[in-house]
Amino acid sequence: MSKRLIDLQHITKSYDGQVVLDDLNLYIRENEFLTLLGPSGCGKTTTLRIIGGFETPDAGNVIFDGREITSLPPNERQVNTVFQKYALFPHMSIAENIAFGLKIKKKSKSYIEDKIKYALKLVNLDGFEKRSVDSLSGGQQQRIAIARAIVNEPKVLLLDEPLGALDLKLRQDMQYELIRLKEELGITFIYVTHDQEEALTMSDTIVVMNQGYIQQIGTPEDIYNEPTNAFVADFIGESNIIDGMMIEDRLVEILGVRFPCVDEGFGRNRPVDVVIRPEDVELVAPEQGVMEGDVTSLIFKGVHWEIDVVANGYEWMVQTTQMHPVGSHVGIRVAPFNIQIMNKPESSDERAVETDA
Repeated sequence: MSKRLIDLQHITKSYDGQVVLDDLNLYIRENEFLTLLGPSGCGKTTTLRIIGGFETPDAGNVIFDGREITSLPPNERQVNTVFQKYALFPHMSIAENIAFGLKIKKKSKSYIEDKIKYALKLVNLDGFEKRSVDSLSGGQQQRIAIARAIVNEPKVLLLDEPLGALDLKLRQDMQYELIRLKEELGITFIYVTHDQEEALTMSDTIVVMNQGYIQQIGTPEDIYNEPTNAFVADFIGESNIIDGMMIEDRLVEILGVRFPCVDEGFGRNRPVDVVIRPEDVELVAPEQGVMEGDVTSLIFKGVHWEIDVVANGYEWMVQTTQMHPVGSHVGIRVAPFNIQIMNKPESSDERAVETDA
């Protein structure tokens, strides 16, 4: 198990009286690819900026490799940031852009030249030294911004929605490039995004945030398959989230029908939220289903069909490789282990319990 590299302890931050982070606790391990994921305004970029030294928390401590660095300026931290806008200098060549931080550190000319060549090779842009920034595509500019960051040999690379300006195909290519870079460099990546697919593709650990609180921490598989609450289930992938009643251990009532499940410990006759992923809803012959419904919508998505089925007054979202035409009468079935039960929040903004990564 890798050691803790960064420890955020009881971090609180407000802007103009608005609380952005509320007693946030989080640790990040050495060589981890950790993604801060959540909607706009959830506090993920503020968390990143506090780690980078661009913001100071109102309360709490930032510990880096066992050292308290809460008030240390960015240039004295072993951290480099790649921003969404890249922040390249248009009047400088590619080589000059990459060398900028090294020149400030008064490194030798031969050292700088070696580092430029190494960084360009790493981001697959050999021979681009003399090119101008304006001659590069968005994806190439992003690679140069990463090259400029990694020549400084940071222990941590902070990436603030760096793929947001790229088109879909290029964004997907760059996701795999970033995974490769992280493996080759052996450093910690802390990545901010609101794109759940990006987070699931790249991360060792995902931190789901909302309204300044951590909702859940876990591996991509944990976050997707075992969401802590309805917010996480809804934000990560698509879900059918239905009001249910936990009759007893391993038995839940959904839309007037009793379904066997595997969850225990919720009590008897207790209102719960039930989460069922669209790919876990089986469409069968009407007489084979637990409930029956009618197909109201059908969209071909390439890998699967996305189907809406109205059953017992609820519109189910279903993803299946079997085509069922609009108007078809079908049965619905769900395997017990594909039914996720979670407690209903006491209020709409109730915070989830924080968990260790």
